[in-house]
Amino acid sequence: MTSTASSMDSTDTRQGQAPHEQRPSWQQRLRRFGYTAAPRSDVRDRLVPPYVQPSPRMWQFIGVSRPLAEKIARWSGWGGPLLVTLLAGVLRFWNLGNPKRVIFDETYYAKDAWALVHRGFEVNWDKNVNNLILSSNGDVPIPTDAAYVVHPPVGKYVIGLGELMFGFNPFGWRFMTALLGTLAVLMLCRIGRRIFRSTFLGCLAGALMAVDGLAFVMARTSLLDGVLMFFVLAAFGCLVLDRDRARAKLAAALPADPDGLVRPDAHIAETLRLGWRPYRWLAGLMLGLAIGTKWNGLYFLVAFGLMTVLWDVGARKVAGARHPYTAVFKRDLGLAFLATVPVAIATYIVSWAGWILSPTDGSGGYYRDWASANGRSSSWSWLFPDWWLSLWHYEHQVYEFHVGLSSPHTYQSNPWSWLVLGRPVSYFYESPTPGKDGCPVEAGEKCAREVLALGTPLLWWVAAFAALYVLWRWAFRRDWRAGAIVCGVVAGYLPWFLYQERTIFFFYAVVFLPFLCLAAAMLLGAIIGPPGSSDTRRVAGATGAGVLVLLIAWNFIYFWPIYTGTAIPIDDWRSRMWLDTWV
Repeated sequence: MTSTASSMDSTDTRQGQAPHEQRPSWQQRLRRFGYTAAPRSDVRDRLVPPYVQPSPRMWQFIGVSRPLAEKIARWSGWGGPLLVTLLAGVLRFWNLGNPKRVIFDETYYAKDAWALVHRGFEVNWDKNVNNLILSSNGDVPIPTDAAYVVHPPVGKYVIGLGELMFGFNPFGWRFMTALLGTLAVLMLCRIGRRIFRSTFLGCLAGALMAVDGLAFVMARTSLLDGVLMFFVLAAFGCLVLDRDRARAKLAAALPADPDGLVRPDAHIAETLRLGWRPYRWLAGLMLGLAIGTKWNGLYFLVAFGLMTVLWDVGARKVAGARHPYTAVFKRDLGLAFLATVPVAIATYIVSWAGWILSPTDGSGGYYRDWASANGRSSSWSWLFPDWWLSLWHYEHQVYEFHVGLSSPHTYQSNPWSWLVLGRPVSYFYESPTPGKDGCPVEAGEKCAREVLALGTPLLWWVAAFAALYVLWRWAFRRDWRAGAIVCGVVAGYLPWFLYQERTIFFFYAVVFLPFLCLAAAMLLGAIIGPPGSSDTRRVAGATGAGVLVLLIAWNFIYFWPIYTGTAIPIDDWRSRMWLDTWV
């Protein structure tokens, strides 16, 4: 034994066995597929692994003085993510008002947002009002007739904030989605840094999302899915932060042996209460805002709820609990439920405040007067206020609409094709003649201007392999980081396979794009090589990963014209249609 502590002081009753014999039989059988159990070490480091400390050598290599290099390395935890975010912000806000058109579903959400922030509910607009809005910079009267809409109001309120600040015009209704798209890159950098314990890999994940075409286009268009992605990612980040804080509290309560190593303790692991855990409550708020943007946020509420409970089970098990599931059931499950489900539901209901407070005489929100007109037919209806009955009826009607939506659309796609970019969505297309709308005079024929919701192809194709990699790593290496990434992808992707007959679109995939970027960063980190690898291995791995990242960046630059609606000769446009299904 290398420790002076007696084996009698440990909760592990199998210390006299050989290392492989200590593992359960199922783990020994899975070794043939690459499974390896985590090495035993100081429990504190297993509960809260230390961050990789950045080295100042790179900065010294390019001529920076050692004191400055050390300072840069020390501040890189925030400096790196902020630089990546600056890049993302410049890309997303550059010429944001172009094209000066109402593109794709902006025709719904931009106008709904303007009505919400002024009236508290959506209204019916004249079908020809778009041109008037553009020509008058939004100086148009707001109708009073309530409109039937099928998405909750949070995302439209967010879009409306930008309109209040910058006007009822393309820049105004795209401002908040661009801002949230930029902040999502910052969050992803910091989340990646925390789960990988590496500033480099965290910034790499954020940089990949900064140069993804789908994330870029969604941030420059006032649609709801980019807002949904932001709230989902924020909820995930809160839960990751909560995980670290809870495990740190657990580690601090465990005893240390004479050598200073923290050891497991079954009593502490099973009885310690971890408190109210404010970041978990904040995650519940974010999930409520996600559901209040689009209903598919419900899948993340379920998936993330299960994930955080399993994280607690794992933490108590590492700390020495003999019955971790029972301990979590007694000590954690109740507060975990309260912090997520009721908070999310309450947030969702509050988001309807504008509709709830609107008049009930028929001049308020759609269906607002339903209960007063015919909603008291049930013998139990007296228990509920009118607004509750009317809202319940409205939600039921929306549910019926969603499950029955099967109207064909030119750009609908099947989720089987999403990861390989089988069918992107064209938000805007024009064919200007030479000399007009940016079309070069020397083009000789009409140009093409398009805004195509297409992910950066090389990134998505790499991410498809990365998704398989993290699935393998979670299943056979028991890597919680891979499991968390898989959870995000599963919650955002797999539910759409239940709706094969529905009219659905590729851009729905933006909600799980951050998790694909985390998967790609994890795969690239594996290509570079683990700590302790030989210099030859690290140089070869870093070269291969670096070339791949540069190709992804080049791919984004190559497709830049069809992400931004820039006029290019028609032959140049055709050269970018790599698959027939993109046209």
